[in-house]
Amino acid sequence: MSMRLVLGAHLSSKTSLPWTHAAISWELDNVLMPSPRIWPQIRVLTESMFKRLRKWVVTRFFGHSRQRARLVSKDGRCNIEFGNVEAQSRFIFFVDIWTTVLDLKWRYKMTIFITAFLGSWFFFGLLWYAVAYIHKDLPEFHPSANHTPCVENINGLTAAFLFSLETQVTIGYGFRCVTEQCATAIFLLIFQSILGVMINSFMCGAILAKISRPKKRAKTITFSKNAVISKRGGKLCLLIRVANLRKSLLIGSHIYGKLLKTTVTPEGETIILDQININFVVDAGNENLFFISPLTIYHVIDHNSPFFHMAAETLIQQDFELVVFLDGTVESTSATCQVRTSYVPEEVLWGYRFAPIVSKTKEGKYRVDFHNFSKTVEVATPHCAMCLYNEKDARARMKGGYDNPNFILSEVNETDDTKM
Repeated sequence: MSMRLVLGAHLSSKTSLPWTHAAISWELDNVLMPSPRIWPQIRVLTESMFKRLRKWVVTRFFGHSRQRARLVSKDGRCNIEFGNVEAQSRFIFFVDIWTTVLDLKWRYKMTIFITAFLGSWFFFGLLWYAVAYIHKDLPEFHPSANHTPCVENINGLTAAFLFSLETQVTIGYGFRCVTEQCATAIFLLIFQSILGVMINSFMCGAILAKISRPKKRAKTITFSKNAVISKRGGKLCLLIRVANLRKSLLIGSHIYGKLLKTTVTPEGETIILDQININFVVDAGNENLFFISPLTIYHVIDHNSPFFHMAAETLIQQDFELVVFLDGTVESTSATCQVRTSYVPEEVLWGYRFAPIVSKTKEGKYRVDFHNFSKTVEVATPHCAMCLYNEKDARARMKGGYDNPNFILSEVNETDDTKM
């Protein structure tokens, strides 16, 4: 369809141009009104453009709110909170005060550490000042020359605080001391010394235990960013790579997994965070791993696997969280530690395998390139486990042939009726 646009320009007779009337025409074909054959292409292009624009807006402005909720973060922290806990249950945390102090964050622990010492020093300083006040050892009472104080050289609250500090930390400068004339002062000295030892033992032990916790050792155990699904040994497997960044080994290592998902029982009960065991193995098993170099652990997707009915097209639509655990004993401290991480469907890549990471140098040493630790390579993979096993069964039946139970072999006697 064409459209003709005619523009007429009437110029004044006083102009210097040789003409007085000009007509300019443009013919615009298939520009303003395209052909019906082009409309489907334009519609597809427009829909694609709007989809990309919507995806960019959602990712840019609402990306954080649309992320899947995790029970276990990538670094192993548990995303859970407890509500409506009774007051009696909260009191149990003070009964187990040692574990409560160990679980505190460092800023709270140091606050308690400083408060415990400064508070005890000041409290006993007040008691020493009270003893001196009751015994009238202070200068405002104008003691006589032959007066024997309970504590020598305590002239005020500051001096009492300094004496309390010297007594509890066993400095003993020798300038201030307790005399034998006051039994109350002797009893207070003994009580502060015993309580000071208890405070020192508890707080120093808590600091040392906090530093030496195997939780920090778990920071040097790292998992791959993504899990992959590909064929391994002729079987469809889910693979994860794990590495020990230290040269010291983990003794008695054991690795396993839990698949967390929401399930509905036949009775209609909805179970949130239902746990399904996932068995991970290496070629030598899943216990007593020789963890000297990065290992690729795998889970065989067979008929008993919860991944058996999933496919490459429907994996991203699933709602699950795969939590992987690694337990082991630290070689240097003999303390047991656990490392955790998790994978959501967006972090499981179907049809990929991990790139090689271990190589051998010319000097005969084995070299681990952590640049390829989480790098994946696309490989040919069946789009579902069921398809792979059906293909194997079909091949096995073809090799074995088919049995026909209704087939009966009968012998036929041939006779020659032709006469010469």
